Formats: sequence, C-alpha cells, structure tokens
Amino acid sequence: MLYPISFSIPACKIVAEVPEKKQMLAKIIPGKSETYIYKTEAEYYRDYKNSIFGITHKKGGWDCMRHYEILANGCIPYFTDLESCPETMLTLFPKKLIKEAMEAATKPGFDAKSHIEKLLEFTRANLTTDAMAKYVLEKSGNQEAKSILYISGDDYPDYLRCMTLHGFKLLFGKECHDANCIPHLYDSFPETEMSSLYGGGFSYARLLSRKDMRDDRRDYTLEEDILKHRYDIIIFGSVHRGLPLWDLVTQVYPPDKIIYFCGEDGHTDDEVCLVKSLSMFSPCFLREIE
Repeated sequence: MLYPISFSIPACKIVAEVPEKKQMLAKIIPGKSETYIYKTEAEYYRDYKNSIFGITHKKGGWDCMRHYEILANGCIPYFTDLESCPETMLTLFPKKLIKEAMEAATKPGFDAKSHIEKLLEFTRANLTTDAMAKYVLEKSGNQEAKSILYISGDDYPDYLRCMTLHGFKLLFGKECHDANCIPHLYDSFPETEMSSLYGGGFSYARLLSRKDMRDDRRDYTLEEDILKHRYDIIIFGSVHRGLPLWDLVTQVYPPDKIIYFCGEDGHTDDEVCLVKSLSMFSPCFLREIE
C-alpha cells in the first residue's frame, strides 16, 4: 500500500485574504545567495505578501517547503521548470491552477487576485498540516483512530515529519505522543536558538504549546503502552532515519495499524527496497515517488 504525500503548512501561517501587492516578483531568488537577505520569518513572508509571483523550482526533490510558503502568503509560485515535473511528483499540489496563473500572466487583463484566491482556497482545503494528517488517516483506513504514537529516529528538523506531526497534534493533542520529543516544535524551545535550526525554523518551529500538547510522563512507559495497545495506530515518521521500537511494534500491532513515512528527496537502491517491502504489508507514504 503505497501512497503519495507532500509537505504541508500550518493553517496559522496562511493569510486571511489576498494581501495588497506592491511588486510583480518577490526579491528572493532561489539559488542566488545574495538575495537571501531576510533574517526573520516575518521579513521573509512579507516579501511574498508584497508580490504577485515568487520564483521557485525543484530543489533536492520536486516537493519543496518554499512552494508552500509562497502559497500561504497569498503569492503565486512561479515555477521555472514545472513542465519537467513527472506526473508521479507533486501529485497533491495545485499544478493545474499554477500553470493557469502563469499562462494568464502573459496575456492582457491578467487578474492576479482571482488566481491567488483560488490557490488560497486550495491550500486551506488540502495543504495544511491538519488536512494532510486527515488525508493519511483516510488513505490508511484509520479514520476512527483516537490516539497515535509517533516514532522518530532522531529529533533533527525534517519537514515531512515536523509538519505531519504538527497536524496530528492539532487533531489529537496529547493523544498524539511523539515518542522522541521533537523539542523545536514546542513553545518551550528557546527563541534564541531558532537560528540553529534548518531554515531558521521558519514555518514550523515553536508553534505548539508543550503544556497543552504533550504529556512528558508517557516517555517513561513507551514499551508498556505499546504492549497494552494504548495507541490505536503507530506512525514511523521517517523510515530511513531509524526505526526505534520497530521489533516490539511489529510483534504487537497488525500491519494495517502501522504507518510509515518517507520524506527523503531521493533514494538509494537499498532504501527503495525497504520502502517496497514495508508497503507490501502496511500503509507507506512516500514524498518523492519515482
């Protein structure tokens, strides 16, 4: 059972309405380090809010966090290479709407606002972190789940892991427990250390209340809770970054109650074999399907 998945963005980062536009193109140009002038998320976002288009393209993989940040700020992603994107990539992304906006911009009477409104509507409905979490539950046949154990091999920033975990936390609160605490997702993470995070922590860090969203006591009863089926489903947030507790989980839980994510940009032959073998028995969500 292999399904596509993509990055997503917290709904709180999406503008309520189309911002006033002051320029056709955002100043930041991917790949040109001299345009990376923004030190804060607010400054970075403001550039896109002021712009009709924001240049973007394939990065490590076709799915890129920059695409979602552009959309969330009421800006149209201007892809330099969208025609080269395979059908199996960015399958959850509004490629058709973006192509229409890019083509319309070459003709007289271009109504940027109407195109941006359509893209914002799509983003709110499909590309928020909680919408992606609901998508995972639906595709895996676990819509009735009430509790989740979310297991990670490490706590280093990983956009797919961080954003999907954020979405499940919004849906389940403390009943979604991150077995390896991902500290930078919580408001207890020092703001002074944001610059140490990948991408400066923009769009994903310090958004959850640790008091309201995490029960630290559960860290001490993980194996007991697995044995007692305390959680309805188990999610492994990144199959190639370690599978702690995997032997115990697979002994106790049936395969359809174990979900795997892979958010890597590309894969070695061994990694492809691992994903294929896991997907034979359990729901497996792959970001870059070749």
